[in-house]
Amino acid sequence: MTKATDLRAKSDDQLTEELGNLKREAFNLRFQAATSQLEKPSRVKEVRKDIARIKTLQSERNRSAAK
Repeated sequence: MTKATDLRAKSDDQLTEELGNLKREAFNLRFQAATSQLEKPSRVKEVRKDIARIKTLQSERNRSAAK
């Protein structure tokens, strides 16, 4: 699980790359869950929360840049 303070230290490009990686992982986890091959079900929740953290941080940065 990624902490918000760690994410705030990253640049916009790094956050976008991290978001892409997490979305790919979420897709793979959904596929594994559908085929009953999921080893760690709690990872799905962690990935979803990390995606939400990144999106929240990106929207905060966009709002502050718009001001």
